[in-house]
Amino acid sequence: MTDALIIDDEPLARSDLRSLLPSEINVVGEAGRMEEARKLLQRGNYTLVFLDVQLLGGSGLDLVPDVHPKARIIFVTAFDQHAVRAFEVNALDYLLKPVAPERLAAALARLRPPGTPKPDSTASLRTDDRVLLKLGTDGERFVRVADIRCVSSCENYSEVHLGNNERVFVRRTMKAWEETLPAATFMRAHRHTIVNLRHIERVERATDSTFLLHLAGGEEPLRASYRYVAELRERLASATGQKV
Repeated sequence: MTDALIIDDEPLARSDLRSLLPSEINVVGEAGRMEEARKLLQRGNYTLVFLDVQLLGGSGLDLVPDVHPKARIIFVTAFDQHAVRAFEVNALDYLLKPVAPERLAAALARLRPPGTPKPDSTASLRTDDRVLLKLGTDGERFVRVADIRCVSSCENYSEVHLGNNERVFVRRTMKAWEETLPAATFMRAHRHTIVNLRHIERVERATDSTFLLHLAGGEEPLRASYRYVAELRERLASATGQKV
């Protein structure tokens, strides 16, 4: 038996979803507003959450950090296929409204036993996707891939530099980032650095073996290894049309 919550601001939508659920899914609570949803999520007596993206009082995405760490989330949304693709590539499932019985069955079939860790997806992101960053004890948050300036390694963690000069630490390897970030706009510039080509303003030689990458927004320049510079210049010209 799987204990589930339904968080949706439409009573009819909650009722329709509940009627479609198989007998092994036990609905232990429902909510339609942000405040009551947070209280419901704090109980921890569930292993599955059906979470609407648009709620009265805010976005369902803002509730992700409140979900019990061992619970799974299936987003319920009126977004089209393109908009919800970000959830797919982050191993979070979704249902489009109105919920189709066969789609619901497929989503439930992909659920793993409660308590198993949620692995990072190896599916490739697109620039207009959003990626879920797991921030350890600080919870989770979605960020736009286009807002990621660069990613640098920091022992077992990686440091993500965002477009507003914010930096966040996440437990994800550089190899995992390299496999998921869109290859058309991201590439290695150093053994410890992956850079977003669209944020580079100019490339400057620092020494015989290193170059400096100046990013838009005045952030401290990044060091690029000589071995990557030729490809970087070629890719930069292809991606942005600028010669460096």
